[in-house]
Amino acid sequence: MKRFIRNIEDFVCEECGARVTGSGYTNHCPACLWSKHVDENPGDRASLCGGSMEPQSALVSSGGVSRIIHKCTRCGFIRAQDVAKEDNMERLIELSEQPFQYPS
Repeated sequence: MKRFIRNIEDFVCEECGARVTGSGYTNHCPACLWSKHVDENPGDRASLCGGSMEPQSALVSSGGVSRIIHKCTRCGFIRAQDVAKEDNMERLIELSEQPFQYPS
């Protein structure tokens, strides 16, 4: 069964170098929106990959929740992450103009 595990961790973004203060729900850099492939299930830190997760697209679901689609540059793993209020709005707008097609 998938269970969310809250981990409060600060980190330095490996993509842009920004210092990020974690809230326990932080899963990407709010400046450049890159993430890291560290989880199998949210918060478990069980992934052995450790690759960089590139933001591919941003979308708004039918429920009104904005999400960022990330794809691992090492293994190709894809995950949608909720947008955070502190995320770079200009970068989110750029991403929303790039539709993402899930592989079939």
